[in-house]
Amino acid sequence: MTPPRPLKVEAAARTLVLLEELNRHRVASILLLHRATGLPKSTIVRLMKSLCAMGYAVNDRRQGGYAVASRVKSLSNGFHGDPLVVEAARPWALAFTAQYHWPLAIGVLDVTSVMVRFSTIPDSPVSPFHGTINMHLSLLRRALGRAYLAFCPAEERSMLLDLLARSKEPEDGLIVDRKRTLSLLSSIRKQGFAERDPTVEPRSSGTIAVPILGNGKVLATVGMSYFISAIDRQDLIKRYVPLMQNLADSVAASAEALR
Repeated sequence: MTPPRPLKVEAAARTLVLLEELNRHRVASILLLHRATGLPKSTIVRLMKSLCAMGYAVNDRRQGGYAVASRVKSLSNGFHGDPLVVEAARPWALAFTAQYHWPLAIGVLDVTSVMVRFSTIPDSPVSPFHGTINMHLSLLRRALGRAYLAFCPAEERSMLLDLLARSKEPEDGLIVDRKRTLSLLSSIRKQGFAERDPTVEPRSSGTIAVPILGNGKVLATVGMSYFISAIDRQDLIKRYVPLMQNLADSVAASAEALR
């Protein structure tokens, strides 16, 4: 039995390719769309009539071409994916773990905590944890949170500390003693990386984290977890902190390219 030709799939693919190209221009002529997509002009004319009829495009005769219409916004209503920085960080994080084995986590701010949105734990043969995706980590106790709070703009830092102070379950000592907290965050900025509070379990492991910076703000933070018994702290700082900082710079550049 001969399978049916996937005409509907081909038509849908052509329509989406055409819509993507149309979205790249303020106004696009049939000739421009033909050159950019390689689709026959007759096909473009037919598909554009359909897109116009459905409200996704409009034929602007005064400008001599077609333009996207407001209904295209509805195509993204159901998308709740990760920020671009998380998408940009994935290949860099995977490459890091493939080379150095230790797992990385990417965290983004979620109100008054940092939430882990990507982790290479499944790819690490020496991970101290089994899974951290969607975990909310303290801004004051965990490395990913401290890296965010220390490197974010001063006004944002002050606002976050105010929110933490008014929260139903405020952090102990650190949030009560604001001066002590600000001193800790200042030290983190000077050394260029954050570490997990040593009293946080499991005490057999540690985490170092650095910010991913862009446009004067912290886009996300990236942290590497390790077994304390496996790495001397001086070696950790000398070897891995520069690697993490270079990775953060690479992720920021990739995120800007995606944007």
